[in-house]
Amino acid sequence: MQATGHARRLLGTFHVVTYGVLIRPEEQSDHAAVHALNTTAFESAAEANLVDALRERAQPVVSLVAEHEQKIIGHIMFSPVSLTGHPGLKIMGLAPMAVAPEHQRRGVGYALVRAGLEHCERLGFGAVVVLGHAEYYPRFGFVPSTQFGITSEYNAPEEAFMAMELHPGYLHQKAGTIRYHVAFADV
Repeated sequence: MQATGHARRLLGTFHVVTYGVLIRPEEQSDHAAVHALNTTAFESAAEANLVDALRERAQPVVSLVAEHEQKIIGHIMFSPVSLTGHPGLKIMGLAPMAVAPEHQRRGVGYALVRAGLEHCERLGFGAVVVLGHAEYYPRFGFVPSTQFGITSEYNAPEEAFMAMELHPGYLHQKAGTIRYHVAFADV
């Protein structure tokens, strides 16, 4: 597969071909491979079990896979979160993201995040939050959530909990605490 860096429509769903990898929506037939990938990438079944639970209990979820030579080498999931005091806001939480160890540092994670953010925006979500590496996520436009007056329900370092507006001004004067789906309590 050529690295083309463009989007195209296949079978009515959005796909991105980039870095020699196909980024596409997860299908039911991918579930076992995604579970195995998350278990391997995180060296524990906790995140894999979280993905399974969110698939069943959270709606809508954005769940994308990275496929290379017909093998699932990456996965990313976004699920709805809520902001206390602002029940009408449409915000997604990015978690988890996994890339097979032998494919890390090759742009697969970058392609998954970009495609996922675009998908969230097309679904009408106005912002995304992530609890992750403070050195990695700012390249996509994430900033510490405290810049919006937003905190996490989890005790996390301030620089690690970040937010990104998909629509400029969406989080303006919307302070509060982000609450994740109850499935996250098991991680």
